[in-house]
Amino acid sequence: MTDPKRRKALVTGAAREGGIGKAIVARLEADGMEVVTLDRAPGCTYQADMSTDELPPLDDIDIYVANAGLTTMFGAAHSMSIDKWRKDLDVNLTGTFRVLQQCLPGMRERRYGRIVVISSTAGTQGMPAQVSYSTAKAGLLGLVKTVAAENVALGITANAVLPGMTASSGILSMPQDIQDAWLASMPNGFVDPADIADAVAFFASPTARSVTGQFLTVDAGDGLNTRTVTSSVAQH
Repeated sequence: MTDPKRRKALVTGAAREGGIGKAIVARLEADGMEVVTLDRAPGCTYQADMSTDELPPLDDIDIYVANAGLTTMFGAAHSMSIDKWRKDLDVNLTGTFRVLQQCLPGMRERRYGRIVVISSTAGTQGMPAQVSYSTAKAGLLGLVKTVAAENVALGITANAVLPGMTASSGILSMPQDIQDAWLASMPNGFVDPADIADAVAFFASPTARSVTGQFLTVDAGDGLNTRTVTSSVAQH
């Protein structure tokens, strides 16, 4: 029999082996949560395209981890087709919002909820050749701030994790020369998906009740300015 006090979590985008979603599921289960999953690919609790399909009832969800998203719509601002733009925003932004709307009423009724949105450093720094992706990930940050403010007195928190380049299946499937070029500019290499899961686990925990409307960047220091006037300064 399920423990009635055991919190129930939903993780979207959890079908891909080696992905961030799988790492989040494993971590939340290790923390004692009941975890259900949703993805358009088979192998999850619910199979649906969250941007267009009818969604299952989610009023019993206590923790919503919005991890699902596209990363494959490439194009610069002057040349991207409107169809690619719409697809990216439909999945990464509108799809996340549609699932949130299914979860929020139950959270508000029970006066408890944890909303953790996986955004990206692209949402704050931009990403050349991925204008729609960067725009959608920036939009998620506005969503988090607004939902946090609307529900701050109801025991519901909303926060975002911003991964940098992460050693997920998507990145590792890129041609090796592209990976090598990225790694050459990164002081500590790719982020491990487990590190993203650790950040999510903090925001999802009961003890994070006083943390809301916040953004946590997990990029292994990639966003730091590591340039210096002399090599000796960096070594001492």
